[in-house]
Amino acid sequence: MAHTFEELVTMQRTADEAHAKVQQLQDDYGRPTAVEWTDEQITTWHTAWKAWRDAARDVQAAVTKHAKEQGVARVQVEADVKKAARHPQPQE
Repeated sequence: MAHTFEELVTMQRTADEAHAKVQQLQDDYGRPTAVEWTDEQITTWHTAWKAWRDAARDVQAAVTKHAKEQGVARVQVEADVKKAARHPQPQE
């Protein structure tokens, strides 16, 4: 399925939010090497980590496909998507 640039930005935001959730859980629980996590904490963290991994994988694949379809450098598409997702321009 072809994705528009706006869809790629939305996908990147989803991946970024999933990553933030993993980081927040680690901040809340402490690093697993420093403290013992409960089974519930492990399950919660692992579920969040899988969501992040899957979202990141999906956006990377979509960026690659979009760049190929548009005939532009993949690295440029990725940079543009991340910039738009993380530093949105104000609406006029």
